[in-house]
Amino acid sequence: MSSSFDVVIAGAGIVGAACALELTRSGLRVAVADPAFPGAGATAAGMGHLVVMQDSEPQFRLTAWSRQLWHELAPELPAEAEYLQCGTVWVAADPEELAAARRLRDCAAARGLLAELLDAAELAEVEPQLRPGLAGGVLIPEDAVVYAPAVARWMMRRAVALGAVLRQGAAVVSMGGGLAKLSDGTAWSASALLNAAGTDAARLTPGLPVQPRKGHLVITDRSPGFLRHQVVELGYTKSVQALTGESVAFNVAPRPTGQVLIGSSRQSGVCSAEIDRPILEAMLRRACAYMPGLRQLSAIRAWTGLRAATPDKLPLIGPHPQIKGVWVAAGHEGLGITTALGTARLIAAHLTGRAPEIPAEPYLPSRHIDADGAQSHG
Repeated sequence: MSSSFDVVIAGAGIVGAACALELTRSGLRVAVADPAFPGAGATAAGMGHLVVMQDSEPQFRLTAWSRQLWHELAPELPAEAEYLQCGTVWVAADPEELAAARRLRDCAAARGLLAELLDAAELAEVEPQLRPGLAGGVLIPEDAVVYAPAVARWMMRRAVALGAVLRQGAAVVSMGGGLAKLSDGTAWSASALLNAAGTDAARLTPGLPVQPRKGHLVITDRSPGFLRHQVVELGYTKSVQALTGESVAFNVAPRPTGQVLIGSSRQSGVCSAEIDRPILEAMLRRACAYMPGLRQLSAIRAWTGLRAATPDKLPLIGPHPQIKGVWVAAGHEGLGITTALGTARLIAAHLTGRAPEIPAEPYLPSRHIDADGAQSHG
């Protein structure tokens, strides 16, 4: 087997797998190494919410474009991907949040997105399990959910069928100078070395401003019809914006099995995999405060995962400004599943010389790393 490729990718999570498939489809010789297997790590720990976010213009462009790419890919996905265009309901608890919901609707409409403002009665009709007394909300009907680990595995199978090489159970331990060294002693050469290692990205390429943010999730037993949409409190964005400390927010997702996925929590700078019982209990109390009927369901499993976060909440996508031949696709935080397809298209545009379909500049690592390799605070 050849040890020389056009691109070597570190990491076969949803981002690495999407990049592998897109680059292989573009005619490049690709090799991927993962310390476990495709779809492990943060991909296996996430909710799988495919959502448009509007906290900044670059975030909106990447998430909206990526969601459209998911819609286009959906007919090809296997049944185990559990793709479901269920829509997102953003819940307003009080008049102040209802005003925020109205602004969200107006902003979405101005950008050409389908969005429907819901009053209290309409909210109760679309999601009957929500508690009485909520002020209303916004329905974004084109958002979706997907079972990301299955998609990552499917993407890697497709990439391998097209000629990509996959090495499971071996991590890339160093990359630079056109060479990627693996933990099993293998050395692969390539003109482009892509760091898609999630929370390990900063270990692999020192200086990347990527830090872990731990999260908890719970899944219930089957209760068909209990939940119809992904339902999120409008206060969720406040917990995402906070870069330090701990926070919980109401966020639930339906599964095609009838199960309910319950989130979410954030703990910055925490790397342990153990369940933090006080955080978990606070998260579940928050969920039950919005949706009391959850107390009647049985939780069958709880787990944690680590999101890879950046200071400005935008991923790092593009060439390292100081290390020639090293490229980055990391730092997606809680939007890695949503933006995996857009990330792959941007990386492919960079490496093939194609014009990107959205402006690439907002996501370049150079916004945080000076040409000499130091982190920039700009």
